Amino acid sequence: MQFADRKEAEAFLAAHPEVRSIELFIIDANGIPRGKLLHRDELLAIYDNGRPLPSSILALTVQGEDVEGTGLVWEVADADCWTYPLPGSLTLQPWRSSPTGQLQVSMHPTQGLPATPADPRQALVRVVERLKAEGLHPVMAVELEFYLLDKQRDAQGRPQPALQMNGVRPQAPQVYGVYELEQMQPFLDDLYAACEAQGLPVRTAISEYAPGQLELTLEHRFDVLQAIDEGVRYKRLVKGVANKHGLQACFMAKPFGDRAGSGMHLHVSLADEQGNNLYTSELSDLEGPQGTPLLRHSIGGMMACLLDSLAIFCPNANSFRRFQANSYAPLAKSWGVNNRTVSFRVPGGPAKSRHIEHRICGADANPYLAAAAILAGIHKGIREQLDPGAAIEGNGYEQAREFLPTDWLTALRALETSSWAREALGEEFLKVFLAIKWEEYRQFMGEVGEQDWRWYLHHA
Repeated sequence: MQFADRKEAEAFLAAHPEVRSIELFIIDANGIPRGKLLHRDELLAIYDNGRPLPSSILALTVQGEDVEGTGLVWEVADADCWTYPLPGSLTLQPWRSSPTGQLQVSMHPTQGLPATPADPRQALVRVVERLKAEGLHPVMAVELEFYLLDKQRDAQGRPQPALQMNGVRPQAPQVYGVYELEQMQPFLDDLYAACEAQGLPVRTAISEYAPGQLELTLEHRFDVLQAIDEGVRYKRLVKGVANKHGLQACFMAKPFGDRAGSGMHLHVSLADEQGNNLYTSELSDLEGPQGTPLLRHSIGGMMACLLDSLAIFCPNANSFRRFQANSYAPLAKSWGVNNRTVSFRVPGGPAKSRHIEHRICGADANPYLAAAAILAGIHKGIREQLDPGAAIEGNGYEQAREFLPTDWLTALRALETSSWAREALGEEFLKVFLAIKWEEYRQFMGEVGEQDWRWYLHHA
């Protein structure tokens, strides 16, 4: 585990004497940043000696409530666990009204006990290390969709797309509409500027499949931990910039029943130590875009582990509302070449760029856990030389045979009974994650909401 050098902090403090506060955060099981706002005088000590955070910080529901079943609350007396800074994470938060820094930390492998096994970043580290031990270096890129919403609710008290510069509230999708992007220019300008300030490699912006929905892509990284770290920080940044503009960035998987859901697509390939793509070869032109046997085995492994990992890719009750036919959200164990109706897409293009686009995750998934589950599935496929079957051509929705479950309970039970998941993610981590998710499930099912009253109040 590599942590940041003190020189990074010294250089930052010297370059930014105006900064008085620094946001220190760690990512919990739900992918939520949790931490403290520190004074600049505390920064160097964190690099030298770490910073204690309570063990319970990694035992929280999405609502921020303790889950005693994790074993990280009263059982361990809510003990302090030491965190250390991640390299390259000390940056400015340009969207703040006063100069503020930002620092991401992770649990120390030993000093962070007993919370270390519950750190989702550590789960990814373990999977990556196992792959690298066999000469396989994962390369990844993150692609995130989100809605840009007004802070003001509509007449029914529900969220609504943000007003455009022209004073019009969008009502139609306008997929890939450039005029729609123009109407969001002040927000996008600040977003790109903030990304540049934080060193985040954000590239293409797209008006997605619903009014107010955007997608921005991040550049692929040879270091998969860097790629996912940047994806996590990008999500934090988007919310901050949106707030500066009086807006709300929404990463719910399905915020509107009649509009497209938001996904997180992860692009993955494997390289050797020199960075050469192992999903292609000198024979690639003859093999065609379906690539090498290694690529096919990788897809076969992800398919084999799909049900077991679905509660990672779709971690909330709302996640499953995204799975509808003809919605560009995949429904089945399926793969294809240059085909957006399948779960695992091999994009077209030159052989040297051959990779797999994993299209299942909602935008609400924890990027660390999603990446860990994907890579562990790939590892299984390579070890066992699993065959994904023939690639689907044409409409994958019509040809699907092995469908995914579309309910949270089935996904949680599959994860709970999975021996593969215990090996891939760690038994201690799964204990914490499942305790949190079962508590959220009980709370969610125990709440009576608007739909219950509308359907059953007078008619049951």
